[in-house]
Amino acid sequence: MPHFKARVELPQIPDDMTLEEFMLDYSHKLRPVRPAGTPWLVVDKTGRKVGLDEIRTRTRGLEVGVKSQFGICEDDVVLIFSKNHIDYLICVWAMHRLLARVSLCNPTFTNSELGHQVRQTKPALIIAHADVLNTAIRGAREFGLSSDRVVVLTDDDHAKYPNQTTVDELIAKGLSLPNAPFTRKLHPGEGRKKIALLSPSSGTTGLPKVVALSHFGLIAGVLMVSSHQMSDAKYATWEERRYRPGDISLGVVPLYHIFGVLMSHVPLFCAITVVVVPKFVFKEMLNSIVKHEINLLTIVPPQAVMLSKDPIVRQYDLTSVRVITCGGASLSVGLTTQLAQLFPRAYIGQAYGQTEVTGGISMPSMSTKVGFFCGTLLPGIIARVVKSDGALAAHNEPGELHVKSPSVAVGYWGNEIATRETFMDGWARTGDLVMFNANEEIVYIDRLKEIIKVNGLQVSPAELEGCLHDHPMVADVCVVGLPNEKTGEVPLAFVVLTSDAALLSQEMMGTEKIKQELIQHVAANKTRYKHVARVEFIDSIPRNPSGKMLHHVLRDKALQMGRSDAKL
Repeated sequence: MPHFKARVELPQIPDDMTLEEFMLDYSHKLRPVRPAGTPWLVVDKTGRKVGLDEIRTRTRGLEVGVKSQFGICEDDVVLIFSKNHIDYLICVWAMHRLLARVSLCNPTFTNSELGHQVRQTKPALIIAHADVLNTAIRGAREFGLSSDRVVVLTDDDHAKYPNQTTVDELIAKGLSLPNAPFTRKLHPGEGRKKIALLSPSSGTTGLPKVVALSHFGLIAGVLMVSSHQMSDAKYATWEERRYRPGDISLGVVPLYHIFGVLMSHVPLFCAITVVVVPKFVFKEMLNSIVKHEINLLTIVPPQAVMLSKDPIVRQYDLTSVRVITCGGASLSVGLTTQLAQLFPRAYIGQAYGQTEVTGGISMPSMSTKVGFFCGTLLPGIIARVVKSDGALAAHNEPGELHVKSPSVAVGYWGNEIATRETFMDGWARTGDLVMFNANEEIVYIDRLKEIIKVNGLQVSPAELEGCLHDHPMVADVCVVGLPNEKTGEVPLAFVVLTSDAALLSQEMMGTEKIKQELIQHVAANKTRYKHVARVEFIDSIPRNPSGKMLHHVLRDKALQMGRSDAKL
């Protein structure tokens, strides 16, 4: 039975350099020339432009400042606890010059959540944004790390933080000192195992984990996406590709998430400007698209839902957008269709990947204008689909996706058991139920652990969620299994109504009538065993920062509701 692979061969990947060296100093044959005057980064709010010379200067200044003041050494861990910031990548790259490991952390974490990651990664230094400074200091103290080893990332006056050192102060200190050559050149092959990032992941099974990503794997990820643009001979020049030198990309995806890491480094490598957005606010995102004339829009499903459903979008001229890439979680056919109607001239598709393979597994085919599935495999990846009986699947046969990739993670940090369960004989298990169609596209079905069993038959929550998203009254939805004595489980839909539908339910129809309409909508479009037995309204669907729904949270809520005696 077949293995699946991309049609394009991946060029040689350097294995003797850090991600910082590759991004700031290396000329690869795939790398285009950046047009004169094209900045690397732009501050969303002020429009301040940052070029390569300034990035190099600040990166090397921070390297020297951190080394001289805190003595950070090779293989030390530095945790970054911050929202998107113009200096975020500079902080990452400066630590890479010291061959330190960077632990990326969600800035919305509570004290206990931050403490969990601190205990897992044991940082020698924390760089925290001013907005979450108090949480960072408490987390450091609980771990036994002195509060003076929490550095502040801020645009404010340094005098506001008399007890802390700021990133700007460290850069200034580093630039005032002799530029000592702290950076050790990696040996041939060393980049394959030298840890660059410790990235949080929900894991393919079990509890959340931290994934250890190598410099080689991250560089491979950048080259794989760039090579994908050459997957068709007719796209021979940069002007004919999706990503074009001089384009402007909106950097609204969180940089602590692997999707944000990949989709910031790839545009920068491809001579594209990244506008750094500190935090996602929908109306402000629309303003930013217009203000900066954004060409490349990288989003996650909740943002796609807002673009498709919120009438305010019609008030904005978004015609500058040429490419929309959605990742982090699956996007239904209905939502993709609505996006295509809203952006009739744009290329629209889904990227699919996992932290365990440094973000990228597949992206929209270059020949596809609107992609309803997860695209084709990136160059360098070999995939197989393993059926429940252990046999390998052919086209249009579902099973768990396993991949081999030069970008595969080193493993789970400090968790040998989980590493052995997920990374086996060169293959990484994704925990996702998929199939390959006749066009070699990955068709995502669902997470294996989310599948609902009705009379022994598999029901995909994603399929029912997509069906319900097609209903005009539904703003968001999550489907989970509800225990049932006769069938084992039945589907329960937690639904967020649109503002108009919520008003209508109060004034005219009533909530029960709307619930029945939604149940009937699924019944009219799906076979009997997939029918939704129950609908519950909810204010918002819990999601992680990449947009993946936290099914387990609502599954626990469903269990508290008790068993269902609904008949299917």
